[in-house]
Amino acid sequence: MGGVRELAASFVVPGPCGVAVRDRLKHLTPRDEEVLRWVGEHQGRLASRDLKARCADGVEHGADSWALRKRELTPLSSSRIAGAITKATHDQWALARRCQAAHIQTLEAGIRTLRQRLSLPVGKRGTKRAAGGYRSKNEWFRKSRRLAALEARHAVVVADRQAGRVRVVRGGRRLLNTRHHLTEAGLTEEQWRERWEAGRWFIAADGESGKRFGNETIRVTPDGEVSIKLPAPLAHLANAGHGRYVLTSRISFAHQGAEWADRITANRAVAYRIHLDTKRGRWYLTASWQRPVVKTIPLEAARARGMIGVDSNADHFAACRLDRHGNPVGGPRRFFYDLSGTAGHRDAQIRHALTRLINWAKRVGVAAIGIEDLDFTTEKTREKHGRRKRFRQLISGIPTGRLKARLVSMAAEQGLAIVAVDPAYTSRWGGQHWQKPLATSHRTMSRHDAAGIAIGRRALGHPVRRRTAPPPHDRSDRAGHRTVQAGPGTRGREGTRPPATDRPPGGPSPNGTRKREPSASNTVRDAPSTQQWVQDSLMHTG
Repeated sequence: MGGVRELAASFVVPGPCGVAVRDRLKHLTPRDEEVLRWVGEHQGRLASRDLKARCADGVEHGADSWALRKRELTPLSSSRIAGAITKATHDQWALARRCQAAHIQTLEAGIRTLRQRLSLPVGKRGTKRAAGGYRSKNEWFRKSRRLAALEARHAVVVADRQAGRVRVVRGGRRLLNTRHHLTEAGLTEEQWRERWEAGRWFIAADGESGKRFGNETIRVTPDGEVSIKLPAPLAHLANAGHGRYVLTSRISFAHQGAEWADRITANRAVAYRIHLDTKRGRWYLTASWQRPVVKTIPLEAARARGMIGVDSNADHFAACRLDRHGNPVGGPRRFFYDLSGTAGHRDAQIRHALTRLINWAKRVGVAAIGIEDLDFTTEKTREKHGRRKRFRQLISGIPTGRLKARLVSMAAEQGLAIVAVDPAYTSRWGGQHWQKPLATSHRTMSRHDAAGIAIGRRALGHPVRRRTAPPPHDRSDRAGHRTVQAGPGTRGREGTRPPATDRPPGGPSPNGTRKREPSASNTVRDAPSTQQWVQDSLMHTG
């Protein structure tokens, strides 16, 4: 086992701590849409101004500067709107800061790989653990130029981080760059301008416990009435008292509607956000709130009724059900999805595949699903894999982050636990120990199916191998049992399985008739044996 790294312990993934539901604002009048646009544009300008001030503060930002920004925004909106804007600005700056640190790590990984390969002789072959030299002098020269470019880029990013500068765009950098490629994007300048302006609007409000229906700025009553507290410069547009504007639309959350109604009835905090989908021309309202942190079930409780091991791949989930002893039950299952197309299509495909997986887990009666704790952040660099573009596309297509977030939240709604395991060697050891033994003439076992069994066994606390440490003397185990074998308390562990007919050779059949024993042949060579021995391997229960 030399060279095998130490495996991390399996653990139950904590459940989600927040909920977000969305509903469409239907039957809005032209006046409603006009007011929403004015409010979004006005508060969007304030948010852009506040983000500029926050970026200028850099790492010198503190509670005093935060309070100063809020006081400057309050006369132009309201105290609660100013608080929501400054909080959103702070979160956006912090996200950009984290992305900056991740970008530095990626650049440093690429620089290390390039330096290591450039230091080797041209044409030197690599190993499984380390890449070799470049194939030609031309490639060596081009990679040396790329190394210089990465080092220059790294120096700029490090200088920005030390100075507290971040590169952030309200509305999204991708949409900003689309302005220069309208033909490729299939957009006109007017369409792009509409998306750009809608992306920079700000119509959101944080919830407040103890206030009426959990939010004073954007209030939604139990019967679905939506009203907005207008900012001070737009107070003349109000159609209700206290500077509020009531929309003609009524909302009703189909998903988690009962939980939302319970919260607002008890005046507990609920945050709201209103945005325009410019592609469809529809307005939506999103409600979100936090749940109290729920302690996850113990790992032993999650293992009590077996496990479903899931191997995540670029186009499907390979799943296999195992009992609590680690034995496969039934055949493998595959849940396919297509990750081509738009982001919405990909997200819908993942949700559909996970829904089928969770429904199957509920039908078979397991309490948990085992998955790999995957992270391909350091595996996607072109410097590490070189010409292997298809392999880079393959690992980039596996939705590790989105998969874990979706699976945890969807499984929690159905009362299922998620057990994360170390992904090391699951495909290799699964194919080595499980692929061939479980393949039959009527069932094909792929390497991914075998990896699902390996993941499930690791989640159950069993080793991946089917049998280890055979008895040193004979089959009676007088020197001790195998390390992966039924315990002393398991009934029938020492015996053999009965014949398929469940009767002794030559004995009466289940319908009462007696089957004739085979007669001896005239020659010894082809004489059939009149004694039938059945010695099937025992199922492993340890």
